[in-house]
Formats: sequence, C-alpha cells, structure tokens
Amino acid sequence: MLLSEKILSYHFQLKPSGHLPSGIEWLLPYENKETRRCMTLFYDRYYNDERKRIFILGINPGRFGAGITGIPFTDPIRLESLGIENSFRKLQELSSVFIYDMIKDQGGPKIFYSTYYIASLSPLGFVKDGKNYNYYDERALTEAVRPFIIRNLETQIKFGADLSKVYCLGQGKNYEFLKQLNQEHKWWKEVIPLPHPRWIMQYKLKKKDVYLTMYKDLLNG
Repeated sequence: MLLSEKILSYHFQLKPSGHLPSGIEWLLPYENKETRRCMTLFYDRYYNDERKRIFILGINPGRFGAGITGIPFTDPIRLESLGIENSFRKLQELSSVFIYDMIKDQGGPKIFYSTYYIASLSPLGFVKDGKNYNYYDERALTEAVRPFIIRNLETQIKFGADLSKVYCLGQGKNYEFLKQLNQEHKWWKEVIPLPHPRWIMQYKLKKKDVYLTMYKDLLNG
C-alpha cells in the first residue's frame, strides 16, 4: 500500500474520540468534499511511494490552514501555488507562509516532501468561542484528547516513519508534551524542537531569515 493511500484512508475515516470540555468543539476538515479532493491531489503527487519519511509535528489544525485544506501548514493560497486550484476563500495563514518559504529553501515541495511528512499531534482541531484552540490550552482538554493523540501518533508512525528523530513545531508546550509521550512510548530516538512558525511570523518577523536559516541547519543537521 502506498504512503499516499495510507494517509488518505486514515484521515478520511477519522472520527472524533473523547468527550470535550464544555464550550470546546471539534474542527472537522475531512468531511468536506473539496478538502478531500485537494488532499487527494496533494498526497498522490508527493507521497505516491513507499519511502519512509522524517516526521515534523505541529499542534493541531487551525481554521485557516489545515482546518480548511486538510493539509498541515498549507492554506488555500499556498495550495494554489502548488498548482492545486481550489474553491476555498483565499485567506492567508501566517504559519503556512513561513513553512512554504522554508520548503523553498529546502529545494522546493518535490524534494522536501520526498524526505519529510508534516502532521500534528492531534489531526483534528479545536474551536472555542469561534477561535482556534490548542489541545494544551486547558488541562481538561489535554487529558480528554490524550488517548486520541497517542492513537494518532502510533497509527501514523506505522505508515513509515523514520524513527531516528522527529521534529516538533513549537519549543514550549507542544514540545514538552511530545517529549513526555515519547519518553513513555519510546517511538523516536530524538525529539528536536523548532520555533513555531506562527510565533516567528507574529513576533520575530524582522528576523525571519535568521529562523529560515535555523530551520535549514537543524533539518539538515
């Protein structure tokens, strides 16, 4: 079974698991027909093989990136830059802008995706009061979705993960949580944190090139 087939089958059958705390709702991108169409075009293009990939793990999908396109850190604008036309509103996600600048530095999508697979600890996102919410934003949510996150990671690792190392997007709570899980389950030999793209674009934009170089050095180290 090709990697693309495993990825698509998993996400298209994915269902929420666990009872969320009051006021928090699931973000469910994979039920949308246009999302499924775009995901199929993307993964069939870049993951139509059986090679292992180095995982890069984010937090959970957001409303303007993977929460729309189904592809982590890929907003509708970046999706069209890949030649995948779509009917989504062309809203920009800051994290996606950085990630695709980084991918360009790595030689472009074809080269980058042949080595790396970007996913998230939780493949489903969360919304509270109409805004993005992270799995670690409150303890009750973290505990509610912990089993779901573990099952997600274990399932996707079996797709064909390079177990020598995993990169974590975020040097704070996302990294601490992934590091703790990895110590318990011993999936990867090493967890390497990277500054989160959103944090870079929001607070360190003037030093963006510095962080692009940092990514290049760490990914190629």
